[in-house]
Amino acid sequence: MTVPTVDRQRREAWRFLAATVLVGCQAMAALLAMVVCVGLVVPLPLLPRVVRFTRRLAAGERDRVGRYLATTIPPPPAASGTGVAEAVASPHDRRDVQWVALQGTLGLFAGLVAIGSPAGVAQNLFVAAFWPFLPGASTTFDSPVASWAGAGVAVLVAAAYGLLGVVLVPPLARWWARTSAARLAPSKRTLTERLAEVTATRAAALEAHGAELRRIERSLHDGTQNRIVAVVMHLGMVERALTRDPDSALPVVVAAREAATDALAELREVVRAIYPPVLADRGLAGAVASLVAHCAIPCALEEHPIPRLPAAVEAAAYFVVAEALTNAVKHSGADRITVDLRHEDGVLVVEVADDGRGGADQAHGSGLTGVRGRVAAFDGTTSITSPPGGPTVVRVGIPAGQ
Repeated sequence: MTVPTVDRQRREAWRFLAATVLVGCQAMAALLAMVVCVGLVVPLPLLPRVVRFTRRLAAGERDRVGRYLATTIPPPPAASGTGVAEAVASPHDRRDVQWVALQGTLGLFAGLVAIGSPAGVAQNLFVAAFWPFLPGASTTFDSPVASWAGAGVAVLVAAAYGLLGVVLVPPLARWWARTSAARLAPSKRTLTERLAEVTATRAAALEAHGAELRRIERSLHDGTQNRIVAVVMHLGMVERALTRDPDSALPVVVAAREAATDALAELREVVRAIYPPVLADRGLAGAVASLVAHCAIPCALEEHPIPRLPAAVEAAAYFVVAEALTNAVKHSGADRITVDLRHEDGVLVVEVADDGRGGADQAHGSGLTGVRGRVAAFDGTTSITSPPGGPTVVRVGIPAGQ
């Protein structure tokens, strides 16, 4: 290993630990905020914001530690929400909280060691050089500097600080980087559970894809195909009429045109079911606003700023809202429905709530099974709450890929 390589590694170790001080201060602030939120009832609604901040801080540290170690630290599965219940229930958030506690204590101490070394060198050399103008000056070890002999001691202390930094900082940086990486990465149990989730998600995606293909095939077979067959039959009748009685061909031509028009309308319906044109024209918010406006039950849309998302994600969210509204109109007996759309930490959250009778059962053809399957195909999460007497809340989180 060449000397320039060693020097570069030392500089990188110093920079890494120096930046750790800033991260440690943020982690300490997050930890104190959690303690306040949990210990006091009034600030409890602030906990979701603290959870979001912790997730962002942990994600940034995964990138920073990964760059220093020249590796990739896998992130946890995408969170479906930032509420109090999600924060308490999620093992990934609890693991991030453990990392925050370590970062705010040991990480902060390790960073201060890296900063303290050059600071000690600078302070003691300054005292050694200007002690005649600094009455009562002393080294960082409280050794008074009142003569050139004392100044020599200050120089030795500065050298000790420098040697301590050269010897201690690189291994300390590697130790802390590996400790952070071990805590920031998902646990082995989490990875095993994640593999099982991916396997189940893949099966759900294949099933949803197969169901969609079967639905399209039925629509084409039962609707469009029959219309086109009718057009062919009418054209055959026209052909025979033209050879026998041309005047009788006109009504058959009109019937063939009407059959062709119906076939075109059926085909357009099939295309709209695959990807509604309103999504391309108005975006997800505009498309959902159209669904809300045409709902048979008074419906309100709580819209938050949402960027343009991948077409497949927007289509999935659109059909989730459409299916949830259809179920509410048919089965809930509700007087009012609320639709909430928001984009949180790379996850599109869709929530449809009604004040109906509740008791929704996704196992008996309510359409909620289709919602769950469609969302699972995107590795998303579905939560359906519908106690007897209501209300019914359908909440999905779809990773938006941003």
